[in-house]
Formats: sequence, structure tokens, C-alpha cells
Amino acid sequence: MKVLVTGAAGFIGGALAVRLIQRGDDVHGIDNLNEYYDAELKLARLKRCSSPHFTFEQIDISDRKSISSLFQDNQFDVAVNLAAQAGVRHSIESPETYIDSNLVGFGNVLEGCRHAGTGHLVYASSSSVYGANTRLPFSEHDNVDHPLSLYAASKKCNELMAHCYAHLYRLPCTGLRFFTVYGPWGRPDMALFKFTRGILKQEPIPVFNRGQMVRDFTYVDDIVDGLIRVIDHAPEPNPDWSGDMPDPATSSAPYRIYNIGNNRPVELMRYIEVLESCLGMKAKLELLPMQNGDVPATEADVSELETQLSYRPSVTVEEGVARFVDWYREYYK
Repeated sequence: MKVLVTGAAGFIGGALAVRLIQRGDDVHGIDNLNEYYDAELKLARLKRCSSPHFTFEQIDISDRKSISSLFQDNQFDVAVNLAAQAGVRHSIESPETYIDSNLVGFGNVLEGCRHAGTGHLVYASSSSVYGANTRLPFSEHDNVDHPLSLYAASKKCNELMAHCYAHLYRLPCTGLRFFTVYGPWGRPDMALFKFTRGILKQEPIPVFNRGQMVRDFTYVDDIVDGLIRVIDHAPEPNPDWSGDMPDPATSSAPYRIYNIGNNRPVELMRYIEVLESCLGMKAKLELLPMQNGDVPATEADVSELETQLSYRPSVTVEEGVARFVDWYREYYK
């Protein structure tokens, strides 16, 4: 297939591009290479994609003209939108970047797919959309109308926008709600990166809600496995869908929402213990209150992805953190 991957220099986008290339797909990657974090890391991820089957362009999805030209000049079988301004806390400090990228940019991608007749749009949503929900595990069939950050709200908007295009133009759309992705080549703004850097420098690491947090940490390879399964299976309308009792995860249009997580939530303090063991060093903890926009616990119900596409996450936190530490030591010498 010919696959467009937006955010190809990002953590998940780069890992997905490598896997698609390895299986013989032609991948067209785009990324704006912004300065939210070290651009050198993004360029290093792109080097991993070096192949006759990989083409890269530096394009911002919020640039309507460039995205329109991209779709006019190429016939993509599948578009995978992983480009977004990430980070819950940063969305409180810099909301305009989220509006530009996550709303305007996603609208441009939808329009590109619509006019080019793209066969399937797969896009990144987030576990953040569950917001004020407290019933665990989180299910795609639950209502998610109470986001706690603009980042979460932007991802919920993406799901609504995609449904409109699936309904109006029969564009098959699949949204994946990612749960705390970690692993080699990860983002420096995420906890595992910050913790590793702080412990190695013997500096205090920030631990929010005084460590009383639970996360469904999901290894990047398991995420990519799920992504590929979804890419290969465009959604069909649900013949049993009813407007009397509307199911948020499906539709009478070719539209689907899936959770993608590990389904084995881990306490944050246990996560830190595993990291200490891998590094052979003890952490100095700076216990802090809960941050605005954050939630105390996440847990993914992945039964739909398991039933529909035989998805089985396999990497434990102990394995995944060890692989990250090995990569970190090698990459940063």
C-alpha cells in the first residue's frame, strides 16, 4: 500500500513508519519538525526510516495549501494522522498551538482525504478524552463529554469531526485512544524520559499527586502492532447502531473508536521502582500535588480491539523499561 504518515518524525509515527517499510509498504512521511522538544531526536528517528520505500517532506498539517497539494499529488491508500501538539500540561500554557495543529490541522487532513478519495483514515485520539470519568476500566462505549484539558478536548473534537466525514462522505475513519505510550525513541517531555534523566543526574524527579497515580503504560511496539492491524481493516457501518441508544464507539457510518493500551495498569511508584532497578540507582523524589488537567488513574478496556482484530499487548513494564534504559544509555552515551 501507499501510506501517508503525518508526524513521521514523532515517537509513534517514526516507529510505525519503520514497521510499514519493513513489510514492504511505500510510506510518505510528513512532519513540521517543530521545537516543542529536541529536533535532533526527530531527525535521528527519520534516519531509521531510510529506504527507497520512504519519502519525507517537511510540512505542517495546519498549512492548508500544502496539505491540499500533498493529497492532490499523491494517491494514498491509507492516511495515518499522528501529527498533533501533544502534552496535557502544555495545553494549559499554550492553547493556541493545540487549536492550530489538533483542530485546524486535522480538518485539513480530513479535507485532503475527502477530495482525494483516500480509502481509510486512521488517527490518534487519546485516553485523555475520558477526562472526569472514574469508572475503570475505561470503555469506548462510555460517554466522554467532560474533558479536563484543552488537549483532551481537541482529541474529542477529532473524533466528532471524523464522524461527520464518515457520515457525510462515507470516508472510513478509525480513531485510536492511546494509553501512556513509552519505550525507546520516546518523547523527552514524558515521565520515563524525565525520570531517567533526573536519576542519572542525581537530581530530584517530580512525582505528581505524591505518587498516588495509576497508569496503563503501553509499550510502543504493542501500539504499532495495534496500529497496523487497524490500518489493514477499514471500518464498516454497524448495522445494529441505533439513534435511540447511540453507541459512541460505532456508527451507521464507516466509523470506529478503539482503546489501545496494555490493560495492565501499574502504580506510578512501582514504575519508578522498576526504573531504579534497571538503572542501578535510587531516585530522589520530589512529591508534588496533582497537576491541573491530570487524572489519578487510567486503565484501558481493550476487549473490542482484541475481539475484532486479535490485538494482544505482550510487553510488560519490566521488559519495556529495561529496553528504554538500554536505548537511552546508548543514544545519549
